[in-house]
Amino acid sequence: MKLLRTILILVIVVSLTACFGGEEEVSPADEAEEEEDVVAEVVEDQDEENHEDTSSESQEDVVKLDDIDPIPTDIKGLATQTGGPFERADNLWDMEEEVTEKMDSLGSMSDNPSDEEYELYLRYLYSLVAENYPNPEDAVKKWEFSSFGSPDLPDEKFHFKENYNVEVLLDASGSMGAYVGNRTQMDIAKEAIQSFMAEVPEAANVSLRVYGHEGSSSASDKELSCAGIEQVYGFAPYDETEFQEALNQFEPRGWTPLAGALEQSREALAEYDASNHTNLIYVVSDGIETCDGDPVKVAQSLAESNAQPIINIIGFHTDAEAQRQLEEMAEVTDGIFATARDEDELKKEFERAEEVLKAWEEWKVDAMRDVDSLSIDHYFDILSVMNEWNARARSTKNNLTRLINVAGNLGFFTREQRRELNELLDETFDEINESIDRLEKSLDELSEQTIEEARQSIDETFERETESSN
Repeated sequence: MKLLRTILILVIVVSLTACFGGEEEVSPADEAEEEEDVVAEVVEDQDEENHEDTSSESQEDVVKLDDIDPIPTDIKGLATQTGGPFERADNLWDMEEEVTEKMDSLGSMSDNPSDEEYELYLRYLYSLVAENYPNPEDAVKKWEFSSFGSPDLPDEKFHFKENYNVEVLLDASGSMGAYVGNRTQMDIAKEAIQSFMAEVPEAANVSLRVYGHEGSSSASDKELSCAGIEQVYGFAPYDETEFQEALNQFEPRGWTPLAGALEQSREALAEYDASNHTNLIYVVSDGIETCDGDPVKVAQSLAESNAQPIINIIGFHTDAEAQRQLEEMAEVTDGIFATARDEDELKKEFERAEEVLKAWEEWKVDAMRDVDSLSIDHYFDILSVMNEWNARARSTKNNLTRLINVAGNLGFFTREQRRELNELLDETFDEINESIDRLEKSLDELSEQTIEEARQSIDETFERETESSN
């Protein structure tokens, strides 16, 4: 609009000059030529100005190969990568505006791209559609957790003791008020926790500690909200009515003092020494620490305390940043991290915990039969992990192919460049699929080793008991 207005003004000035400005008569043809020269000059100046602005902006926004992580093709890299903004996109063909916005940071590929430029674009495109893979280490930890109670396990914290304590730390910050389907995350979490606690053995003591349920998410309420950590139940045997009343006391409101909640849990568990107490902690959170604490450091301190609790962390509908923090907490505590995207997945994680609690009362009942059952459990655990990994790889490749085509239709790639990118894509996913095959083989071997060791351990235990009784 500014350019058009400038052109019109200059045309008018030229016309007026022709009418009044001199003695020499100007022909219509000369006048038209003069106007064209002026217009061309203005357009050229404007183009130079725009080019300078664009050049300046592009220098600021330029993306280099070193700025983008290489595409992971190994097991560890895939297990630890975080999802991109187009993760599991339903239909990239309907997202041209979003694709354009993301691709503008690189712009169109040059006419004669180098190998490095192809690699840069493929890395960037992959980062947009990358998906979270379940960590296979968590499946292995669950196998150890499922063997919970055996006196032959190397880590003493997994041995059953005469006393049993279970504490749930529940995130009650404002974000837990978000809806998943037609229910809030908080309502879903409360129901799952209530069902879980109802299955806890009668002899166990349970506790519910909530955090972030005071004040609001506004900056003025930060101090109040960050101090809002409360043990609303326990430690005491589970009572359905009293526990339900405790759940009804709070709603999601404010900030996320996760580190503070872990600190209070450590103080409360100090009297439950691991020598004669089995201590379990379940953290249910959807967000990152927002009260300036260090939950990773505090979680590690808690795991190393005299209570030696087993810490299980459930990331409920988390974003990438929160997931990284929760995963790191699980890593430093040698705990288990699991993600739950909806009500069914959250309930599934608590159902797995219920199985462990039941094992506390049933351990050593028909031990060899349990090992045979364990073999079946391992099979389905491996099947679940591999189904997820293959599905994520397939979904990522399909979306990456679509993204290349959508970006090509928008003018960022030529037809030949699309072909080259797709060839690179195929080579990359050949490597990824080889890694997935190796992962399955490793899990199968580890499962067989674990089960055989379990059988041998039970045989040795029974032999010792038989010898001592003779």
